[in-house]
This record gives sequence, C-alpha cells and structure tokens, in this order.
Amino acid sequence: MILKIIGKRQVSPEFVIEAQNLSRQFAARGRGSKVIDAVRGISFQVRRGDIVGFLGPNGAGKSTTLKMLCTLLRPTSGRAQVAGCDLLSDPKGVRRRIGYVAQGGATAREATVGLEITSQGRLYGLTTAEARRRGEELLAALDLADVWTRTSGSLSGGQRRRLDIVLGLIHAPELIFLDEPSTGLDPQSRANLWNHIRALRDKNGTSIFLTTHYLDEADALSDRLIIVDKGGIVGEGTSAELKAAVAGDAIALTLRRGDEAATAVRVAEGQQGSHIVAEGNVVRFQVPMAATAWPCC
Repeated sequence: MILKIIGKRQVSPEFVIEAQNLSRQFAARGRGSKVIDAVRGISFQVRRGDIVGFLGPNGAGKSTTLKMLCTLLRPTSGRAQVAGCDLLSDPKGVRRRIGYVAQGGATAREATVGLEITSQGRLYGLTTAEARRRGEELLAALDLADVWTRTSGSLSGGQRRRLDIVLGLIHAPELIFLDEPSTGLDPQSRANLWNHIRALRDKNGTSIFLTTHYLDEADALSDRLIIVDKGGIVGEGTSAELKAAVAGDAIALTLRRGDEAATAVRVAEGQQGSHIVAEGNVVRFQVPMAATAWPCC
C-alpha cells in the first residue's frame, strides 16, 4: 500500500477510514455494576468514494462506533485514521474534514433556512458570502432552491432531512456520516433522498458512512456493508456477497427417471451444493450463485 507522509502522519490515499481494534466501555449504574462493552475491538476500512452501510439491531454498537469516529466519544482502546487524521492525536483535524448528520436533525424550527446555513458555514470559518454561495448551490442540488427565506419548521420531513445534509456538507467535507438518514420519511421522500445520496458520491466523490435499520436502503445505496451485533462485526462485504453467504440460490432439478437422482446428488455435492434433498425424480439444493455454478438453469 502506498502511504503519503504528512508531518508525522502516514495517510493512506486509498482509505478514508481505517479503524483498528476500536473498543468502548461504559460503567453501568447501580451497586455491583459491571462494565458494559458497547464496542468490542472492531477493525474495518472504508475506501474513498464509497458508500458504506453500517447495520445492526438496537444496542449492537452502531451509534457508539459512529460517535467515536466523529470524535464525540473517545475510544477506550484502539486507533483509527479518519479522513487522513489520527482520531486520538488530531480530533480537530478529523472534525474539519468530516460532515455529520445526526438522526434527530440539528435545525431550530423558528430559524430561517438561510440563517441556519450561514451560521453553520461561519462555524467552519467560511465568510458569510461564501457560506451563502455554497449553501445556495447545495440547496439547488438537493431540490431546495426556493426555501432560503422559509423557516425550518415550515418544511416537510423530507425537506428538513435534505436541509440536514446541506448543513453537513457546507464546508465541503470529503467524508460525511449519516445517522439513520431516512427515518420517519414516507416512501417517496425516502426514494428521493436515496437519489441525492448517490449523487453526492457520483458527482462529488464524497465518501459516505451511513447507519440504517432498513435492509432495502442498505441494499440500494451501499457499495459495501458492515453488519455489527453485540459490539462486534459479524459480517462484511457487498450486498451480493452477504446474500450469497446467508442464503444463495435454490435450484430444483427434475429428472426423466428417478434412478438418475443419485447421480444428480453427487453432481450437486461437487458444485458446492448445500441442503440437498432428493424426492423421487426431483433434486433440490442451494448454491451461492446459480448463474455461475449452474449457468444452464
């Protein structure tokens, strides 16, 4: 792997996140309380320009991991490089280079959209004029060109969620974290938001790390998926790879004669077939990918 040296840092040009054995413990409340291992030494990488979905049930460690990567929680142990900066020694550098869209949103209902955007831009060191120019460009790109003077409270749920993304992108980060981006949206608003998220990657090259409970959302958006449970990674890969590992494709062979079933079973076993069942002249089994293993089917 080629590494670029910046000061004393070694920065990989290939990965925008490199986490190594990240862990986070919490002290439980009450007498005789035990230490809770919210995240248990997870390691993963995110390539630049990818959309990576981070999935898992409630309590799996998703939000804790996200908060560590965004510098909102300090890891108990482990290290990470985020957007070229060391998570522990340079948290300010991480914050300058990332965008974060929280699940609950960050806008004040009584404030105008323009005020929200320019205030956020000023926090990142932009001039008022530069924040307005950048904000208007982002609003137009996310189909919100006519809302500058409206209050945040007057926007629909889908519009407010897109405004949250504008606020997270105002300083042109190379990496944006989206926490449950489509929670509470109707199907049409969700589909529209998905298109905008894809455009961030395709047009701007923005790397995106998102948490979601929706399997269809993860499947539709993500280049790669990371599945966590009980604080650890239990699955990682593309959507197709994970589906093949869990289920694969079912094949049913109907033979001319029942005495050919034994031969079909042996062939299926040789083709990495699993759950093989022979009933008369029909043999049923599963393979990871039918189009590759049995292209004639």
